[in-house]
Amino acid sequence: MTALLALHLAAALAAPLLVRRWGRSAFLALALVPGVAFGWVLAQLAAVTDGRAVTETTPWIPTLDLAITLRLDQLSLTLASLVTGVGALVLVYCARYFEPDDEGLGRFAGTLTAFAGSMLGLVLADDMLLLYVFWELTTVFSFLLIGGSGGRLAGRRAASQALVLTTAGGLAMLVGLILLGQASGSYLLSEVVADPGSGPLVVTGTLLVLVGAITKSAMVPFHFWLPAAMEAPTPVSAYLHAAAMVKGGIYLVARLAPGLADVPGWRPVVLGLGLATMLVGGYRALRQHDLKLLLAFGTVSQLGFLMVLVGAGSAELAAAGLVMTVAHALFKSTLFLTVGVIDHATGVRDLRRLSGLGRRLPVLAVIGTLAAASMAGLPPLLGFVGKEAAFTALLDGGLPDRTAALLVLTGLVLGSVLTVAYSARFVWGAFARKPGLAATEPAALVHPPGPLFLTAPALLALCGLALGPASPLLDRLVAGHAAALPLLAPEAEHLALWHGLQPALALSAVTVVAGALLFAARARVTRVQQRLAVGASADEGYWNTMQGLDRLAVLVTGTTQRGSLPAYLGTILVVVLALPGSVLVFRAPWPGEWRAWDSPVQALVGATALVAAVLAVRIRQRLSAVLVVGVTGYALAVLFVLQGAPDLALTQFLVETLSLVTFVLVLRKLPKDITERHRPRERALRGVVAVCVGAFMAAVGAVALAARTAAPVSVDYPAEAYSFGGGENIVNVTLVDIRAWDTLGEISLLVVAATGVASLVFLRRRTGAVERAPGQAPASPPTRWAPRNRWLAASATLPPQRRSVVLEVVTRVLFHTIVVFSLYLLFTGHNEPGGGFAGGLVAGLALVLRYLAGGRYELGEAAPVDPGLLMGAGLLFAGGTGVVGLTLGAEVLQTAILQTTLPVLGDVKLVTSLFFDIGVYLIVLGLVLDVLRSLGAELDRQVDEDDPVDSTPEEVIVR
Repeated sequence: MTALLALHLAAALAAPLLVRRWGRSAFLALALVPGVAFGWVLAQLAAVTDGRAVTETTPWIPTLDLAITLRLDQLSLTLASLVTGVGALVLVYCARYFEPDDEGLGRFAGTLTAFAGSMLGLVLADDMLLLYVFWELTTVFSFLLIGGSGGRLAGRRAASQALVLTTAGGLAMLVGLILLGQASGSYLLSEVVADPGSGPLVVTGTLLVLVGAITKSAMVPFHFWLPAAMEAPTPVSAYLHAAAMVKGGIYLVARLAPGLADVPGWRPVVLGLGLATMLVGGYRALRQHDLKLLLAFGTVSQLGFLMVLVGAGSAELAAAGLVMTVAHALFKSTLFLTVGVIDHATGVRDLRRLSGLGRRLPVLAVIGTLAAASMAGLPPLLGFVGKEAAFTALLDGGLPDRTAALLVLTGLVLGSVLTVAYSARFVWGAFARKPGLAATEPAALVHPPGPLFLTAPALLALCGLALGPASPLLDRLVAGHAAALPLLAPEAEHLALWHGLQPALALSAVTVVAGALLFAARARVTRVQQRLAVGASADEGYWNTMQGLDRLAVLVTGTTQRGSLPAYLGTILVVVLALPGSVLVFRAPWPGEWRAWDSPVQALVGATALVAAVLAVRIRQRLSAVLVVGVTGYALAVLFVLQGAPDLALTQFLVETLSLVTFVLVLRKLPKDITERHRPRERALRGVVAVCVGAFMAAVGAVALAARTAAPVSVDYPAEAYSFGGGENIVNVTLVDIRAWDTLGEISLLVVAATGVASLVFLRRRTGAVERAPGQAPASPPTRWAPRNRWLAASATLPPQRRSVVLEVVTRVLFHTIVVFSLYLLFTGHNEPGGGFAGGLVAGLALVLRYLAGGRYELGEAAPVDPGLLMGAGLLFAGGTGVVGLTLGAEVLQTAILQTTLPVLGDVKLVTSLFFDIGVYLIVLGLVLDVLRSLGAELDRQVDEDDPVDSTPEEVIVR
């Protein structure tokens, strides 16, 4: 099963390349991926129907008890067959739906394939946290598919609406899943359903999970996002919003119903919202003129029907619900694909403008009519079997409360009447000839559908037709899931097309006749709906709420964010003193004895740092203040040295040096002096806050050390670092092995922050372009200065007053030595002070030296590479190390020790965490280069544009 998910991922990544090479025919190749998955799922049918669930567990993080646990049983097999089978046919359909020159086709193909894999993972996941990951992946991919290229406002609005609602519901669901996991003692769905526990945690967790399910499956009052999502291309509507994504909530409710249906609040929410959704969706469908919107509201109605059946908590209704889930996926995806063919052929979806299309496209008319008949519940189609099974279950007492069963039955009958009416409206609107409207002429068919274009809807419609008489074949599959629920009827009804003359058959006939009469009186129904129309809607309520939140955000921001950094910082520090500070004073265990220092040298260094801090406040020149602040950082590094922490000291020295360089680069754009003056009272208040916060942090450190009662884990680090991580440098082994996950997260944030900050400097556009030294100018044209010897590649681009021969010579001599030293720190960091972070900083300082000596062109000659490429490659290198370890059967980011004997080199010991450290090295080097490019070279370029006197000789010649 994991291999199937990996296959979808690989296909999604390869999709843009395949589309670029093969055009829209690449969809046929991509269809093989869900097709293979569909074949594998069907191959497990015999084992699953015999009650033998197929399980697969891949360890992920054993120490946290996290694993990729997948499980295929009767319920997941049913949904997986729909996800893969319909997905494969939709991809085949895409090969003719899109035009060869459509923009963004490769991205669309990759996203749709990735969605198919995510949906497959959702229905196979047995671990609740893994289920949530796939749940949110489907949300993200749905957002991308609905929004398309982002060029249409309606698409962007619909995508953002769907994202906000389903993500909010997903977050609520995550909290609910955690509560259920804690209450039951397990995070496996199969174990939670078997023994969910009891108490307030279970009730709260259940209701929160239902919030996620009802938002995902578009239940009232969150139903409006689904019709808005019809802005997406028709294949997306047919797959995501008919057969796959919206079934996520239905699947989750069906999965949890055997264990949680009796939890207080479950049935009122599921049955009440399900019935309301069925009636509201059916009522709204009768008002639509756009065929796609008609089907969208019909989908909302049918989802409400499914929610009632699968969530009722009885075996009879669960079996009917599973059959209706299959039937709905077949007929609704067929209908959406049919509308896509109509739209593709005529360019029209408005049923008021279509006339006589059934005669022009008879095959399509038969396909659409079969699907609509299944939706209406007409025999001999599968929709009839499922609907009659639902009526039979409720008539036989499919709910614990007979009164509730009668009310639910009444609601389902009314909803089914609406279903028949809008099914007839669809067939009439799409294919019938309308009086007073000219028939659609053959010449008006822009793209007559070919055989391949009709293959997918035809196969889906035929499946719905064939499974009606063959419904007994589904009995074992649905009965396996229904067996987990209580049987409330005297005896279970088996699936069949004909059960004789029963009350359920009479109810089916009533719904068909009443629905036909409702459709026949459509003109009167339209007038009644217009009279009963209200000015408000759930969609308008959503946008009004969002606008209200925007206004509130503007109000709060305008009130609190006044543009004063001291005010923001002061507020934060005062809150720290008021809350944690109070706890520290009154509740913290203070140490019994105090020791000011271990040696007098520490006191001297501390006093130096304090004097520097005071001078930083008093000095009025910015550069001098920055240098004095740097003294405090260097003093801290000296304290690290005195305490026997060479790694920390080396890193602190390097970071402080680079910080000084960055400050100096920034100061070029700021006035020389600090001109802002404050009243003595303000300065005194700030001084008090600063001193109090400093004392608070010192006290926190002392209290934290005194509060320790257990032996620190670090005492075992020296032995474990060598035996487990293969290194003697505890700091480096901790960073690249023991706490490698933390390091990976930190370097990821570093890449994001560096990219964002640098992008603010490139005001016009974020280029990251490398500025190489211009070619040699001819000797004949006059220059503004006499040529001098070149110690560096681009030193001649600087004017004489900005050149320093001493600095150029020193740079020429030391640059390569510093780079080699950085590599030495990288490769020896596992056993000696150093590592990827320190090595990257040293290499970055070598680039700083080249920039200071030769300017921005010299920087381009020294590092002719995009900083973003370096950081991206480093992040990929570091993350790839973990993935490679996983494929080899180890834990993620686990170090492997390789020892061998090589000619000349002798015994060689290599740890795989070195490659992780190389990624860190590249990221840090890219960060430094980005700082120099953005705050150095870019500002130099802006200065040259403003002041041509400092331009390069070649630029003067051109002028």
